[in-house]
Amino acid sequence: MYPVARMFWQLHKARKTPKLGLTETYVSRHHCLPWDLDVWMELNNGRTLTLYDLGRIPLSWVSGLHAALRRKGWGMTVAGSTTRYRRRITVFQLITMKSRLVTWDDRFLYIEQSMWTGKGDCAGHVLLRMATVGPKGIVAPKEAIDEMGYDGSAPPPMPEWVKTWAQAEAQRPWPPMQDA
Repeated sequence: MYPVARMFWQLHKARKTPKLGLTETYVSRHHCLPWDLDVWMELNNGRTLTLYDLGRIPLSWVSGLHAALRRKGWGMTVAGSTTRYRRRITVFQLITMKSRLVTWDDRFLYIEQSMWTGKGDCAGHVLLRMATVGPKGIVAPKEAIDEMGYDGSAPPPMPEWVKTWAQAEAQRPWPPMQDA
């Protein structure tokens, strides 16, 4: 079940956060709760992606993206992601999450998020390719960036690791396994 109460709490906290610049990092804190666990008593991999929502959606509020999307009647959708898990997160453990827009191209926004434990270890990292969508399909990220008040802003240089991932995704067959 989606953690609606936790999302409302995070959005409430985000309202008190000063507006961030376009690529600044949003920091939020979360606890791993008993219903976030898998059978090995650690944060479930599926729930991890849901918890990343609790950092990414407030990021859209404090950056001004959410307001821009509402004005235009647009939405956001995840168009791809890759997740790296490195440390266990166990019940009641405090997680510090960092979320930021890395860059954009002609179709997608690239957002990275990470989870950090109290010991300062990075427990996990996700790179997401996000699409702005409207009634006619995908909206160019530049339009969303301009609507946020950054008219004419050029995207930051795409890091090589993001570029390589995007190129690999472009090579992936779609639809997958048609003959299987």
